[in-house]
Amino acid sequence: MSGRTMNIIMALCTGFSAILLSSCAFEARGIPVKEFRPMTAVEEAETKQKNESKEEIARASQVKENSAFTERRGVPEYIIGPGDILTINLREGAKVNTYDALVRPDGKISYSFIDNIMVSGHTASEVTELLIEALKKYIREPRLDIVIKEYKSKSVLLFGQINILQQGTSGPGKYPLLGKTRVLDLVVAAGGAVSGQDKGNADLRNVELVRQGERYTLNLYNAMFRGDVSDNIVLDSGDIVTVPEMPTFAERVYVFGQVASQGILKLKDSQDLLTAIALSGGTTPVAVKTDIKIIREYEERQGKPVIFSANLDQILLQGDLAQNIRLKDGDVIYVPRSVIGDINEFIANISPMLDFIYNRPSDFRTNFLKDQNKLRW
Repeated sequence: MSGRTMNIIMALCTGFSAILLSSCAFEARGIPVKEFRPMTAVEEAETKQKNESKEEIARASQVKENSAFTERRGVPEYIIGPGDILTINLREGAKVNTYDALVRPDGKISYSFIDNIMVSGHTASEVTELLIEALKKYIREPRLDIVIKEYKSKSVLLFGQINILQQGTSGPGKYPLLGKTRVLDLVVAAGGAVSGQDKGNADLRNVELVRQGERYTLNLYNAMFRGDVSDNIVLDSGDIVTVPEMPTFAERVYVFGQVASQGILKLKDSQDLLTAIALSGGTTPVAVKTDIKIIREYEERQGKPVIFSANLDQILLQGDLAQNIRLKDGDVIYVPRSVIGDINEFIANISPMLDFIYNRPSDFRTNFLKDQNKLRW
């Protein structure tokens, strides 16, 4: 890491220490957020690009047609292309004559008396109408229907942490698009994301989509568990989807303040408040154990998190397990050395530091957790 970046991080941590101290009084005034270092030109460009990417993803989740499907009367229908195989059922009284037609590279098929019918770019219902009209020259009131037997003209690639099942097609690989398909539909149809393992679990918050050379990061965790489907976009032919492996510290909690060893803990090892503090070496002699704060969903709520207060003395001395809050991924535990007065001001002032530890956990872990003096408040 460059010296300039280290200086920025040190400045943030020093500022954060002062903020926490000042915010812990009943009449806390704090340091206004605007006094923190403004974004550099590079950071502004990255933020702009991130916002533009979000807008593009939002548009992609609302499309009503692309190369794989179009909507007719509000119903999505697959768009036929070269390589697809169509099954044509012609009804003559009680008899049904079935014929399979391969869509040639030029996008055409031949059927019965009719040669070189252009079907590529049309839906099955449109091709049905075309054939009926053409057959009227030879058959009185022809009755036929067309179904797509094999979908081969459009596909996507799926890589990463996908379950391989014992039966059927599953796991990473090439998958045909059968019409309007969202990225989560693809993952589920391919066997689902790997989960519940000691290692190798899927990181659904950082699914990568490559489309026409552009890269996008999709949060499918929100779609599955929070009802936010904005990133569950509609796939297009040629898309490449990668479900990455969850990093070692992907599911984590942060413990700061008056504990023996501040830092980042794996959620699976510290699933409640008491365990997290124990793994952090316990509290220091100056800790206010009656006013521990847990900050939750800071990112999800755009900087307006849920705040829990817990009394460690009631857990240890009175056996009040209701105070032993069960932790969630991303929770921040802060053990103060004096009672926190204004919660809103406290959160507003620590926001820059929270942004840092959430967005750059690897830098934070590598450069600061090895030296507790850098985080001693």
